[in-house]
Amino acid sequence: MRPDPYASFRIPNFRRFIVSLLTMTVGAQVQTLVVSWQIYHITHDPLSLGLIGLAEVVPFIGVALFAGHVADRFDRRRIALWSLTVLFICALSLVALSHARARVIAHGVWPFYIVIGIGGLARSFLMPARNSLAVGLVPRENLPNSIAWRSSTWQTGAVAGPALGGLLYGFVGVTATYAVQAALMLVALIAFAMIRYEPRPASAARDEDIRDNLLSGLRFVWGERVLLGALTLDLFSVLLGGAEALLPVFADRVLHVGPQGLGLLRAAPAAGAVVMSFYMAHRPPFQRAGRTMLLAVALFAACIIGFGLSRSFYLSAALLVVSGMADNISVLIRQTMLQVLTPPPLLGRVIAVNSIFVGSSNELGAFESGVTARLLGAVPAVVLGGVASLAVVGIVARTIPRLRRMREIQPAK
Repeated sequence: MRPDPYASFRIPNFRRFIVSLLTMTVGAQVQTLVVSWQIYHITHDPLSLGLIGLAEVVPFIGVALFAGHVADRFDRRRIALWSLTVLFICALSLVALSHARARVIAHGVWPFYIVIGIGGLARSFLMPARNSLAVGLVPRENLPNSIAWRSSTWQTGAVAGPALGGLLYGFVGVTATYAVQAALMLVALIAFAMIRYEPRPASAARDEDIRDNLLSGLRFVWGERVLLGALTLDLFSVLLGGAEALLPVFADRVLHVGPQGLGLLRAAPAAGAVVMSFYMAHRPPFQRAGRTMLLAVALFAACIIGFGLSRSFYLSAALLVVSGMADNISVLIRQTMLQVLTPPPLLGRVIAVNSIFVGSSNELGAFESGVTARLLGAVPAVVLGGVASLAVVGIVARTIPRLRRMREIQPAK
């Protein structure tokens, strides 16, 4: 019997979760685009773009293991609600900073970095709590289906957000754009508050030494070599091959397309990912998941190299679309492995480890790209990053043969 591709959407709580995820993602993407373009417009320094990522990732990583520990001990819904509330306050703060931008800019751009840092702290608690809670919203046999739809929802928001942010920034101004982003965050908060969720009994983690509890997620990942390989692969592919942080430089100096073109470039990878994720939601699981993941990351790296060498806006956008399709395959396989292979009592802590490996890699990659672009230029930074990502694929494939030979992902017994 053919599986029901819409099984997860027949659950009201899952639909509320999706509304919250979509609106928050659109808002976050609008914020990322507008903050990056605004700071680059003020400083004209690619390093300032890298510092955006650093400002978010330092507090994010600093509390990630503790956030996973909290998600496994306390009410995940309440933790996520508080985190979303802080993100909403951060959005309002950006509206205020933009409204008073003449006085703010006179003292530098550091107030923007402070708001971004507070947002990174909130996101560190949100990710393990929200993602662990999502697993409990659907029957375990529907997990791959729900993961595919959550991925497609995130990617849809990642398409709509940059496009919306670029258009709003270009036509109605920065303050109005931040106001729209704050409204989206408010909708995300309200939708999540409507989820009816009964917390599961606390795990035995309450009786463990807190140090052992914090490290248990790391020990589990280290023992699951296939999962370790998947996390390592995604970490370095995004860390080394991510061109997203330098898109304002390419839009301004290489492709000459302005903020509207920047919005389309930022949306292009997610557009490809949306197409792929909808296709994945309607097809059975991969029969050779490990090999497929390795090939997908290699294709992603090749597209990044091509983007760095391109001088055509349309070719650059097309390469980013294909990179998003390839990246979505890798993300879906990794997320399925993570949530299917991990025992539920450990899920928050393991997702926190995943956050350190992958959830922060975009921000670390942004800092790495900014520093490399400052030293070598934007084009060499992107091309060399893509080449390094290809090398990582070869190293992981050789050193973790179990990942290369992995077939269909089966739930833990």
